[in-house]
Amino acid sequence: MKPSNELHDLIKSLTKSEKRFFKLHSSLQAGDKNYLRIFDAIDKQRTYDEEALKKLFAKETFIKHLPSEKNHLYKLILKSLRAFHAESSVSGILKQEIKNIEILYQKALYSECNKLLHRAKRIAKENERFYYWFELLSWEKMLLEEAYESGEFTKDLDALIEEERDVVERLRNLAAYHILYSKINYVFRSGGYVRTDEEHAMVEEISEHPLIKGKNTALSRRAATICYYTQGFCYWAKRDWATSLEKFQRVRQILDENTQVRADLPKRYIRTLHYIINAQIELKDLKSARTNIKYMRELPGQPGFAGLNIEAQVFVASTLGELRLLDRSGEHSKAIALTPEAIHGMEQLGERLHKEHELEFYFTFACVHFGGGEMNKALFWLNKVLNDNEPTLRQDIFTYARLFNLVIHYELGNYDLLEYIVRSTQRFLNKRQRADGMENVLMDHIKKLSRMSDPSGKRELFQSMRSKFEALLNDPNESLVLKYFDVISWVNAHIDGVPFSEVVRRQVPVK
Repeated sequence: MKPSNELHDLIKSLTKSEKRFFKLHSSLQAGDKNYLRIFDAIDKQRTYDEEALKKLFAKETFIKHLPSEKNHLYKLILKSLRAFHAESSVSGILKQEIKNIEILYQKALYSECNKLLHRAKRIAKENERFYYWFELLSWEKMLLEEAYESGEFTKDLDALIEEERDVVERLRNLAAYHILYSKINYVFRSGGYVRTDEEHAMVEEISEHPLIKGKNTALSRRAATICYYTQGFCYWAKRDWATSLEKFQRVRQILDENTQVRADLPKRYIRTLHYIINAQIELKDLKSARTNIKYMRELPGQPGFAGLNIEAQVFVASTLGELRLLDRSGEHSKAIALTPEAIHGMEQLGERLHKEHELEFYFTFACVHFGGGEMNKALFWLNKVLNDNEPTLRQDIFTYARLFNLVIHYELGNYDLLEYIVRSTQRFLNKRQRADGMENVLMDHIKKLSRMSDPSGKRELFQSMRSKFEALLNDPNESLVLKYFDVISWVNAHIDGVPFSEVVRRQVPVK
């Protein structure tokens, strides 16, 4: 059985401050500290090597029961981290306060217990932490019972019961919004932008839900952010960029106006910025997108935005945003220059890089190298998508990767392969009900282009393709292909006899 590398991963995730705290924390403990020697040894390993560890401590008795030593060390590190981060978040503070209340209650120190309880309730209320608020109300009822037994009848039980009902209702409301968000998130994470009647029906069902469509249905700021976020997601899935941008900006406004809630929801805030940036790119408001990318990169380290998970999320969102911005503005040489830094960042993240983001990076690398005229490199990155066997996640990327594959092979002059690849792509799309007008026009014309040797004949085929594309683009569903790669600019580049980047740059508004 392969040794577990969980302890190695945990140690490598620690910051310098966390390591220092762990060692100070350990110095207070009595007895042998073999676990510290194991800690230092593992910390020096780039990748976990248990055999090297056994060899290093071959003469030590504790190495005979290394699994239990590792387990003990793992638990000690987590205990140290709990202490280190006890007051770094609202949930950490409230957990600590509730434990203190429990201790004081057990010692019959009810007056002191009440003081802590009211302070904790204020924190829970201000930060809309309804689960903790509900638990604190349970303690308040227990303290009320003690007060009654002592002959104190100053507190109003009915008011306490009403407050509990209110908190429960807010919890139910928040939970209902979470369910709706999960549904729209599933639609996008599995298939991307809606195309089929079934997908449209799912999005419409969510967007028409009373909690999403109605006014003043959110009973808290947290619920309001999910409401507007879900609305933004619904419009995003339907490619209504302007309305989607409006909804996501409303989420950002609520969080900016409530910094305590924002600090408690950092990942939602970054995701909101991610969609704002991408909507601005789609709407060609590139200046605002650049400003927001810069702003996002300044978030790590601010209150609520600490930790490797936040750094990873900011890296992914800001880097993909910048690459897409450069691709859409025709600045492909700058995007290509950014690629090594992006690859290094991906390698640094390791397993913290989600599969979806990995696929997005590969596809985006292919797009920027294509735009810069580096077709072999574009094919290299695209093949990383095409050779992946992911069966459910982001099937839209796999679909358009196959179409993009046809264009790249045409540019590489692989005409003998193209007829086979076109047939394979047609079977793939038909099987998944994704072969619409734009896709069929592209496949049909690429097949003809691969057989055509006369330059004037090729130009006529490109003109025919443009004419048919323009007729189809009146249907919003047909324009979806442009979200993945700009096939119109590619066609125009061949008709005008100019580089692809130049055609893309012509479409960028001058401001």
